[in-house]
Amino acid sequence: MKNKNGYSLDSGILYRGSDYQPPQSWRSFLIGRPLSTADAPHQTIGKAIGLAVFASDALSSTAYAQQEVLVILAAAGTVAFGYAFPIAIAIVLLLAVVAISYEQTIHAYTDGGGSYIVARDNLGTLPALVAGASLLTDYILTVAVSISSGVAQLVSAFPELLTYRVIIAIGLVLFIMLVNLRGVKESGFAFAIPTYFFVVTMALTVIIGVARHFFGALGAVVDPPPIEIVDVMQPVTLFMLLHAFSSGTTALTGVEAISNGITAFREPRSHNAGVTLVWMAVIMSVLILGIAFLTGQIHAIPSETETVISQLVRTVYSGRGFMYLITISATTVILIMAANTAYADFPRLSAMIAADGYLPRQLTFRGSRLVYSRGIVLLALIASLLIFIFQARVTALIPLYAIGVFLSFTLSQSGMAHRWWKSGKLQPGQSVQERGSTLKHDASWRTKMAVNGVGAVATAVVVLVFAVTKFRDGAWIVLLIIPLLVYSFLFVHRHYRRLAAKLTLEDFGSPRQITRQRVILLISNVHRGAIYALNYARSLSDDVTAVHVIIDPVDAEKARQKWSTWGEGVRLVILDSQYRLLIEPLLDYIEEVADQSQPGEVVSVVVPRFVSHSPGAGILHANAAEWLRRALINRPGVVVIEVPYQVD
Repeated sequence: MKNKNGYSLDSGILYRGSDYQPPQSWRSFLIGRPLSTADAPHQTIGKAIGLAVFASDALSSTAYAQQEVLVILAAAGTVAFGYAFPIAIAIVLLLAVVAISYEQTIHAYTDGGGSYIVARDNLGTLPALVAGASLLTDYILTVAVSISSGVAQLVSAFPELLTYRVIIAIGLVLFIMLVNLRGVKESGFAFAIPTYFFVVTMALTVIIGVARHFFGALGAVVDPPPIEIVDVMQPVTLFMLLHAFSSGTTALTGVEAISNGITAFREPRSHNAGVTLVWMAVIMSVLILGIAFLTGQIHAIPSETETVISQLVRTVYSGRGFMYLITISATTVILIMAANTAYADFPRLSAMIAADGYLPRQLTFRGSRLVYSRGIVLLALIASLLIFIFQARVTALIPLYAIGVFLSFTLSQSGMAHRWWKSGKLQPGQSVQERGSTLKHDASWRTKMAVNGVGAVATAVVVLVFAVTKFRDGAWIVLLIIPLLVYSFLFVHRHYRRLAAKLTLEDFGSPRQITRQRVILLISNVHRGAIYALNYARSLSDDVTAVHVIIDPVDAEKARQKWSTWGEGVRLVILDSQYRLLIEPLLDYIEEVADQSQPGEVVSVVVPRFVSHSPGAGILHANAAEWLRRALINRPGVVVIEVPYQVD
């Protein structure tokens, strides 16, 4: 029932809508006008845009994965480069296993089935936190690696920019942050054309390159960069091949992004997400195999000064002409845009973990554009710091990369295998509601369990290979960071649990009644603001004591004389501060008064404060209330109250 003012009445509770419209501001210019909650269903995306938003990371990995394979094989000389194509075939087979596994996950978890949710529902809290920490680490590294790799492509075309690569990389991180703050739908539209531009130009390069090879017109790369000389030439060993394979598996990073972002797709969400995943896997497989085959035929050399992709493209197009510049530009843009996948998934994942109480609750709040803006900003800041530390060098960042995502792959697939096992224990028609999905009997549970089981074993092997082969190169850092993140999650959770236990109303009884207040009014001088605060203090209680600290004896005497006239009979305590300190004598006095308080009595400290509308005027006045609040925040029975006095 509503009254005449538009209020809904329900057992004494009033519900009222708001007609407030946020005004235009500089934020509106940067990230767009604020969106209402009702606009959320209209911010979903289709398959074509979904591929740009969630697959740009995986697609872009094809631009540098082959180079990372060759970097490892180079230790054995160019003769070892012949193993690059078989390694690419193994990577594509692993991609097929992972893609099929995640396709099952998408249809089982229609509200988002990332590794964290799957592990939480099927393996328990600790595996879920490990998966969450692994993915958050991977998303941060995705931004750092993809941006750094994009800048490397740019430097290959314009070597004079090498000195500025760190500045350029950080600037691009902040630019993509700004685009993502505008919303998923708008960032998807912004990145769709460059994504498909890269796919078309790179596919065209592969097709033309393969055709020229079979017609005998491809040849070798002209003026390749010099191969890095190693002190001792190493033999080709199983360890080296596994090392190269682990570096190449960075191409699979981002495959899980679609399963994390199902809720961003239009209905039917799981169908659209599944189709997008298949598209992504097919495109990736073609590019991985095509690039690996052609780089072997042209005898490309891995180098910091010119990327393998640059060598391939200028060989296919016979120089640095128009098509070379177009293709390298597309590659640079997609590598930079690959960070968008992390910007789409990192805030969603951190919000889910925060909703479970393992990260600060602030990460669950949506910004004015219906995105988790705090997570987006946090990701940009950490990634920028990482780029600065590693000087935007892809080879230095790669050892940190992929181990986290493959660990999350393993936990996700293990969780799905266990889910199908649980499904097989149910009777036909029986269902069980779990936190992330509804578990039903599935007649094909054995087949699906086998698929996810194979995926779990395959990705677990990659984790072990990566941990061993990349340990000395920097993988130990990630192996240290993930446990530290898990510990941090548990620390945050313990805090929230302790807080909830202190705030719960269960067995609370009746609250302690406040029977009276003792008011302490702080005055630095006697003026209109002080008298206004005095009137407020007297409205709280008849027991009011004004306090003045002597910093300058002359000023103290003036304050005493004025108080005799304007103090309305309220007692004034003057504290002598021989070392000219303000806060410390006040704290001693307040503590003394608080210690003498009776049960049910509260000490209220009232502080006058000038408020000016002039920009920067606040720094011209001491903010005693803020200092006192920080000092007394943990003192029970003491309340600090600011009384503003407008002077404009």
